[in-house]
Amino acid sequence: MKKAILATKLGMTSVFDEDGMLIPVTVLEAGPCVVTQIKTVEKDGYDAVQVGFGKKPVMVKTKDSGGHKKVVHRHGVNKPEKGHFDKANVEPKRYVREFRFENCGDFELASEIKADIFENGDKVDATAISKGKGFQGAIKRLGQHRGPMAHGSKFHRHQGSNGACSTPSRVFKGKGMPGQMGAVRVTVQNLSVVRVDADKNLLLIKGSVPGPKKALVTIRESVKQ
Repeated sequence: MKKAILATKLGMTSVFDEDGMLIPVTVLEAGPCVVTQIKTVEKDGYDAVQVGFGKKPVMVKTKDSGGHKKVVHRHGVNKPEKGHFDKANVEPKRYVREFRFENCGDFELASEIKADIFENGDKVDATAISKGKGFQGAIKRLGQHRGPMAHGSKFHRHQGSNGACSTPSRVFKGKGMPGQMGAVRVTVQNLSVVRVDADKNLLLIKGSVPGPKKALVTIRESVKQ
């Protein structure tokens, strides 16, 4: 892997290409990401580049009039995290991820990775946490067929038979059942980069990308080009 970046999903729209064809695209705010640590084989056992993305406040502790400690930013960066970012001389970041680049030695601490590392026509893989749908039935969750919708039918959207009666007298493992749908890590491969706006740090990816709006999306160079 040579190129990767962290991004935030802004939503979907459509653009026209050079031939006048309308293309649905997902708009991502890609970076800028800051290098917070460079790992090496000698020190860490493997080569990797750690990057940070998004602002995060510092946890501030004060005392009220009674002398009791009071936390102002409860979800901010704690002391160990702040020391880690101070060592790299960068501001605290909300998200921290590692990428195993083939050229880890070319990166420097506090250097930025922007959207312009990608070009129009590049193939990328997008990884994010999909939208959570809650508890759903087998029809919506797994695409199973429904029953007759006539008035006399007692079977409409039920799952149906789960197994035979006498043989094998049990339900096989892995049988599709109703249950929790979504809210899992999903990777969509071989998506095309339609447009790159380096000034605004925007990537326009053809088609849909997993996750809701404002979700963290990891964009990597495609592994199946």
